[in-house]
Amino acid sequence: MKVHLFSLCLCLATFTHAAPQDDQYKLGPDSEVQPGVPQGKVTQMPAWTESKIFPGTTRDWWIYVPAQYNKEKPAAVMVFCDGAGFVKPDGQFRAPVVFDNLIAKGEMPVTIGIFIQPGSFPNKDAKIKARSNRSFEYDSLGDLYARFLIEEILPAVAKDYNLSNNPDERGICGNSSGGICAFTVAWERPDAFRKVISHIGSFTNIRGGHVYPALIRKADKKPLKVFLQDGKNDLDNQFGNWPLANQDMAAALKFAGYDYQFVLGEGTHNGKHGAAMLPDTLRWLWKK
Repeated sequence: MKVHLFSLCLCLATFTHAAPQDDQYKLGPDSEVQPGVPQGKVTQMPAWTESKIFPGTTRDWWIYVPAQYNKEKPAAVMVFCDGAGFVKPDGQFRAPVVFDNLIAKGEMPVTIGIFIQPGSFPNKDAKIKARSNRSFEYDSLGDLYARFLIEEILPAVAKDYNLSNNPDERGICGNSSGGICAFTVAWERPDAFRKVISHIGSFTNIRGGHVYPALIRKADKKPLKVFLQDGKNDLDNQFGNWPLANQDMAAALKFAGYDYQFVLGEGTHNGKHGAAMLPDTLRWLWKK
């Protein structure tokens, strides 16, 4: 079973190839560099290798700092799971470019972005690929990943930057298993994160995430703002049906009175729809 989950984790980390129904989703001008818009700075940090929450793992990570950042004023914070796919300037999401454009227009606050890869266990033999810890970190329920961010990553970033401690000014975003991870962080620690973006979220029974709709309906309402996106042609396999799971999540959030949005498109298991929507999603997420 461990091998099977590992294989699935690699599959969901790369997502499926875009199908014809995904071609309708195109990046707009807010995802392109615009003349005259101040550009923030992206810095790749030294690999994170000393985690006490996920011992033995190593991971790449990046920090984006907007041009408008002022060390005298606490900046909002947004974390991206599978950060490499979001931070790439010519990639699918181009989150730093979107941040530049929206911050310049006053459509989101001055926000520091933290882009983090899932951990992996390096092999002593450099010729053998490192073992990914992605599914354990992202698909598991509980507070481990929230603690990793709150106890390790945020304090490290706060040594150099003035970060807001207001949970309403902290968001987290992810795709697939990263999407359920983003929700889990806020669900477990609404005192630290209250804004969630989940694209093609894996709210299925990979590691028990299928229970969330029932939990949402029964638990006291938490002060979260949640954006969900999925496609009608997303995955359907032994772990569950992704479109149905996301619809169940949306129904539960509606029943429980949450501030949420759910967009169900035509796409498959990839980020094209979420990327095309990211500027509007961020506008909604940060709108007061």
